[in-house]
Amino acid sequence: MLQTERLTIEPLTLDDAPFILALLNDPDFIAQIADRGVRDEAAARRYLEEGPLASYRQHGFGLWAVRLRGGDAIGVCGLLRRETLADVDIGYALLPQARGRGFAREAAQAVVLYARETLGLARLVAVVAPGNAPSRALLASLGFGHESTVQLTSDAENLCLYGWDASEPVA
Repeated sequence: MLQTERLTIEPLTLDDAPFILALLNDPDFIAQIADRGVRDEAAARRYLEEGPLASYRQHGFGLWAVRLRGGDAIGVCGLLRRETLADVDIGYALLPQARGRGFAREAAQAVVLYARETLGLARLVAVVAPGNAPSRALLASLGFGHESTVQLTSDAENLCLYGWDASEPVA
């Protein structure tokens, strides 16, 4: 679907269940994003079917697999339509071995450009845990500005809401 210098960003499939199982059980994913309760491949397939694959059918976008060109999946990056947010949300997560090498920024930049140029979205938002300094820095480097704090559900922790307007250049 999308290509960058080092990455291919494409729809997830049910064959990605082993990768999704590893990603969703990474301690940093659980601490910074959420514990999705996915503990086996059957649950990973259900997560894929009810999450990304359902989003593709409903919205035409969702979280996509981030793969090294010609290689394995190293993370996810994509667009989410959440009922609790007025705007489409960009999300991303990488396996531990892929962090710190610029892959998240490269994937997120490609997804932001796709949102603006292909989908015609005028605005994107992102939510991030207040203590997730690397993610907050990545969003700032892309031109997202901190706007407020939000709760995605009534019992959830406060998250930082960042926004980006399509009239701004993608950094």
